[in-house]
Amino acid sequence: MILARNHQPPLSGNRRFIYLIIALVAAACSPKLQPVATQPVKKETEKSVVKTPPLKEVKPEAPKVSAIALLLPFGLDHLRQGAAYTAVSLREADIALDYYRGFKLALDSLTGLGYNFKLKVFDSKGEVAQAHSLGSNPAVRSSDLIIGPVFPDDMKAFTGAYANAKQPIVSPLSPAAPATFKNANLITVMPPLEYHAWTAARYISSKIKPKKVFILKSGYSDENDYITPFKKAIDSLGKKHIQVVALTVIHGQLSSLIPQLSVSDQNVFIVPATNQHFLTITLRALDSLSSSYPVTVFGHPSWINFSFLKADLLQRLNTIISTSDHIDYKAANMVTFARNYRDEYHIEPSAYAIKGFDEGMYFGQLAATDKLKNIPDNNFTGLHNDFQFQKKTGLGFINTHVNLYKYINFELKKVE
Repeated sequence: MILARNHQPPLSGNRRFIYLIIALVAAACSPKLQPVATQPVKKETEKSVVKTPPLKEVKPEAPKVSAIALLLPFGLDHLRQGAAYTAVSLREADIALDYYRGFKLALDSLTGLGYNFKLKVFDSKGEVAQAHSLGSNPAVRSSDLIIGPVFPDDMKAFTGAYANAKQPIVSPLSPAAPATFKNANLITVMPPLEYHAWTAARYISSKIKPKKVFILKSGYSDENDYITPFKKAIDSLGKKHIQVVALTVIHGQLSSLIPQLSVSDQNVFIVPATNQHFLTITLRALDSLSSSYPVTVFGHPSWINFSFLKADLLQRLNTIISTSDHIDYKAANMVTFARNYRDEYHIEPSAYAIKGFDEGMYFGQLAATDKLKNIPDNNFTGLHNDFQFQKKTGLGFINTHVNLYKYINFELKKVE
């Protein structure tokens, strides 16, 4: 999940691939349109009295070409003589290049099915000023579909300069709340945090049905982005029959909760924290409780990427984690994609390449079939997540699909 630049997960970027950017961008357009073979219309056979005038040859309509603008932070300025990529800009360029490769491979696949595209690639540079400038670029404005910019600040600057546009604008990788941008044409692909909270609440109210739910807080205000919608959801879905007990945990002290715990039913704990020190101590305390009380823990979606959280501990705690981008690398369709990607680019696909491919297949086909205005009617099963969009007044379209995973035999298995 990309909330801000300083929260990007480590990338396995290889600088030598950055120098492929210029060549790749130059080849951005999908394969050239194939001419449609036509045959002349034969004249009607002459009759004895009435002669039919010869029919004029009708030229077939030109195939529809969908123009797509791709705004990614390649940072090509860093390739100039005397310039150099920083660690941050190199990670951003890796994201851009991997996403571009996946997206382009998707359009190539659709072109093989008879669709036609004009892919226009722009360097957003990962800079607010550049994103704002692209908002007034005629080549961008004339596109049927706009993908990017990637980062929330850049998207805010871009939509601020593009407020009256009718073209749909896709936020491809950031789960930032759409209210941040307030653009009715925005399409948010990565479900915002509130939909993770609603998914957890729905599972708890329908499957576990506890009498109480305990929220363990670290004290950081950003946890309210999860806690507030969770409380609203559990009250709505549980019809206020499920009591919510919130506790700010200090040094792993959970003793005050013991009188409220059940020895027979599952004790459900919501832990929306992402701080390593807090999680290490608090989960250890919960592990101690689990020896005497049934425990089920629901964690923040970021947990799925935290290497310091060990599978054996999370399994003992019956941990369930919501995610919108877990990839099953053993699935048949994923194996096929990885093979095609290696054949094309001679490198393993990253998570960003996989997301680029999914979004290229989905939005490319919608653009080619004039269905971009009917997104909620067109669901999609991708390699990293499903797309199930809802239209929200003033906020555009939001993908609400979130999966729940649980550790079984020390591996994450889907439970919903």
